[in-house]
Amino acid sequence: MRSIAFIALAASLSAAAGAPTELGVKGRGNATPTIAADGQFVAVAWGGTLPSGATDVFTAVSRDGGRAFGAPVRVNKIDGDAKLNGEQPAHVALIPRAGHDPAIVVVWTTTGANGTKLLQSRSDDGGRSFTPGIVVPGSDAAGNRGWEAIAVEPGGRVDAVWLDHREMVKDSSMPASHHDHAAASAGKPDGVAMAQQSKLYFASLDGTAAPRALTGGVCYCCKTALVGGAGGAAGSEIYAAWRHVYPGNLRDMAFTMSRDGGRTFAPPVRVSEDKWMLEGCPDDGPSMAVDAQKNIHIVWPTLVTGAGADAESTIALFYAMSTDGKRFTARERVPAEGIPHHPRIAVSRDGALTVAWDEAASGSRRIAVAHGAADAGGHPRFRREAITTSGASIYPALAVTADGVVAAWTSGSSVTATIQVARLGVTRSSETSR
Repeated sequence: MRSIAFIALAASLSAAAGAPTELGVKGRGNATPTIAADGQFVAVAWGGTLPSGATDVFTAVSRDGGRAFGAPVRVNKIDGDAKLNGEQPAHVALIPRAGHDPAIVVVWTTTGANGTKLLQSRSDDGGRSFTPGIVVPGSDAAGNRGWEAIAVEPGGRVDAVWLDHREMVKDSSMPASHHDHAAASAGKPDGVAMAQQSKLYFASLDGTAAPRALTGGVCYCCKTALVGGAGGAAGSEIYAAWRHVYPGNLRDMAFTMSRDGGRTFAPPVRVSEDKWMLEGCPDDGPSMAVDAQKNIHIVWPTLVTGAGADAESTIALFYAMSTDGKRFTARERVPAEGIPHHPRIAVSRDGALTVAWDEAASGSRRIAVAHGAADAGGHPRFRREAITTSGASIYPALAVTADGVVAAWTSGSSVTATIQVARLGVTRSSETSR
């Protein structure tokens, strides 16, 4: 593999410009944020849930790199039609437009006539209003689907991947619950066979890339990851990652990419042989970023067991990278405390890496980040720092602005939950390479 530089970062919440900004709609539980940035324009999308359980999608925008935000605007036109959770949030993406605010695209899951489907909406006036939701092409078949990810190609086309169970509707031997990969009792298919009915689907939101299944055998209920990048004459490069079910019910990370704008995809690659055998879905998928040199960076959670007869198993976070999408480096553990979950990764324009996750602490959960660097041998190492210290904080999201990294997360629970947004105060302090 060719050399890669890792940038050491100096970052802390105390170094940010003031306390985190709080977003939310009064009288609702505000949760499951995602965030996107284009220069200093930042958009945050989240779900706002009424005490009745009805959930709507909201966005708020900042034009100063996440320091201040405008009032929330509701995206969906039909009351309460969002079906969201931490691994399945409403996703937001920005389409750059010269001389104008970027267009804002939001995709979310909703209940359909025979299962669930994906809807998309767009704002061309800086987030002041949104178009009525329309179906993401190919996502309105019978059965359940969701756990989507979206990405913008350099030309402005928005792509999506999602997990899809339309084939389970055809097979009465499969359990009705898409969570229950373990329901393979006597006379029923095992978890691996059942996972073959779970598909990873790809499509563009404008329909120019026809919806189709990229692979079967996906682990349902874990988030997916999608990145769009510059390509060559054949078209843009598109990168996708997900949790796959391998023989033996091993649930490891998988990756594929297209070099022709999504017309074809390479055979899936196993990122790391973690050998996490699980009769069920861990509800905790990968996150991915691609830097300017087209190095692919992936973080994910998996089960590990310590040495010794009395060693206990625990969840840990790991990182790997690839320069070509054909093979990945050996996994490197990301330093975390407690039990970490729900990682996100972002790469700045200069190659700096930031990883965020939530971890157990004093009976609750807090948000922590790690900043990438390289040791003398060129191996990546990460410096951990907690950015919340009290109250329940879960499901972080990250975006790279013109001058740093912005994080958003859910703080609190029930109808009092809010979205917190903080600039991490990132500055470039040193660089080493191999």
